[in-house]
Amino acid sequence: MTMETLTTIDLNAVAQHYNKAAARVHKRMVVCAGTGCMANGAMPVFHALKDAIIKAGMQEFLEIELDQHDDCHKIIHVTGSGCQGFCAQGPLVNILPEETMYVKVRPEDATEIIERTLVNNEVIDRLLYVNPVTGEHNRGQLDIPFYKLQKRLVLGECGHVDPEDINEYVAHGGYFAARKAFMELTDVEICDTIVESGLRGRGGGGFPTGRKWNLTRVENSDKKFVICNGDEGDPGAFMDRSLMEGNPHRVIEGMMIAASAIGADEGYVYVRLEYPLAVKRMRKAIEDALNAGILGDNVFGSDRNIHIHVMEGAGAFVCGEETALMASIEGKRGMPMPKPPFPAQKGLFGMPTVINNVETLAAVPLIIRHGAAWFNQHGTANSKGTKTFALTGHVANTGLIEVPFGTTLREIVYNIGGGVTDNDGKVTHEGFNAVQIGGPSGGCLTEEDLDLSLDYDSLQAKGAMIGSGGLVVMNKQSCMVQIARFFMNFTQNESCGKCVPCREGTKQMLAMLDDIIEGRATEETFHLLEEVGNVVKMASLCGLGKTAPSPVLSTIVKFKDEYLQHIHNKHCPTNNCKALRSISIDPAKCIGCTACARKCPVKAISGDKKQLHVIDPETCTKCGVCFEVCKFDAVIGFN
Repeated sequence: MTMETLTTIDLNAVAQHYNKAAARVHKRMVVCAGTGCMANGAMPVFHALKDAIIKAGMQEFLEIELDQHDDCHKIIHVTGSGCQGFCAQGPLVNILPEETMYVKVRPEDATEIIERTLVNNEVIDRLLYVNPVTGEHNRGQLDIPFYKLQKRLVLGECGHVDPEDINEYVAHGGYFAARKAFMELTDVEICDTIVESGLRGRGGGGFPTGRKWNLTRVENSDKKFVICNGDEGDPGAFMDRSLMEGNPHRVIEGMMIAASAIGADEGYVYVRLEYPLAVKRMRKAIEDALNAGILGDNVFGSDRNIHIHVMEGAGAFVCGEETALMASIEGKRGMPMPKPPFPAQKGLFGMPTVINNVETLAAVPLIIRHGAAWFNQHGTANSKGTKTFALTGHVANTGLIEVPFGTTLREIVYNIGGGVTDNDGKVTHEGFNAVQIGGPSGGCLTEEDLDLSLDYDSLQAKGAMIGSGGLVVMNKQSCMVQIARFFMNFTQNESCGKCVPCREGTKQMLAMLDDIIEGRATEETFHLLEEVGNVVKMASLCGLGKTAPSPVLSTIVKFKDEYLQHIHNKHCPTNNCKALRSISIDPAKCIGCTACARKCPVKAISGDKKQLHVIDPETCTKCGVCFEVCKFDAVIGFN
């Protein structure tokens, strides 16, 4: 299939042509080529599989791209895909149509995969995923609980289609919704459909998308913009990145529909500089859509134009806030502005502008294609559809997941996630401590919240928020004061400094948290920390400052006793706070080998050979060297 075929904009013909070629495929091998798997060595695996096919004498059947060869009906199609979600198990190789998925594949496995699986249809057990709870081998995504228990709508094609092949996207129904929006629906009908669907912004605020579009649509202006916010900066979050890498055309199609709804003729995709693969694939997708006549002038013969640009952000977390993001696009310093006016009235370059995040826009083509009723049958009364989450931390199955709103935390952590792990990575049935949801803007959920419905309203009532979708699971070996400090340190560093409450308040909160974990805090410190947090929350200019205290305030409520132990008893219950550790040598285990005394960098350990050794607490820096060198587990006080 050549790109020229698409210039007629006959999407039906393109889909039929591609599907005819795909029907000739005997075996399809899909190598995950998302950032996670690429970092783990996916490309060497990809090339090793191709080489192994050639060495096996099957090069005449090998096709990297689906070209039309009517004389061949046993094509082996080897392709890369976007993120398949199961990041910790990568590199991943899916073999279709058998639905066999191999995990943690290495280049040296390629020959065996070709000889045993591709040629003889044998399954290689050692490359299958092993369920950490049952010990069973699961053959593929249809069997693995991590996949089986999800509802992948927005992520449905990620990991299955080649993100750099516009033909394959069209063959899967791509750009048909955009054509419908430009050729069949009025701007009012598009907005009404999105309103009826109940779609809310997936970037954190949860504002109804249809209402936002309507506010921009009714503005009288010769120039309007649509912006895709891909400035995903939450620690541990990679939902938007994976969508841009895995299905960039879906994001572009969502932007096109938004542009048709509000009357825009130009758009920007604002992507973090740290996402080079997402930038590369978004730019290629835009170029291919332009060459195909899908983007550009006279879209679908509608006499309307839409041009889309990709801009790389410099990595400032505050640029995820819409007014700061627009300032960055305009070439100014990325700093938030007071609202009103809202972007719908005065946005990019002073023109009416709609800003939606990547996941929100990726859901739009599905709604236009299948209808509002289809979309809002998923989720809860006020939180329709599904939500992607980046599941990380002390959980057996880490990765990217998608579940309907209303799914409980228990379902995610214990069923999809496979259970909580200890610090050695082993599943433990009683180790759950908390989940930080929504990243540095979110809050903390504890064991009593395991059966809480994850939706906008339920989380708000608990002092938390969906945010962009970060889910960090923590076991009972985690110090919650240190967790609060981690997020406060992040937001303090990322504060743009424009308003005093955020600039100075976060700095003071961080200093008080340091006092607590280093043993200098008093009861007054605790109360002042909470007071300053509430002031920062109320008085800050933008969303970054208003939500910056959330991790601290929520842990103060949920883990007050842990804070007070740090303050009153100068004791960290998890023994993670270095300054509060009580280090000693167990007289029952010490044999006087002198290894600890010889290695101690500050000479804090004394004792004669074959005699009990002791540690001087005034001199000891609690560096842990003695714990590491002792072969008899005699040093007490380290985890």
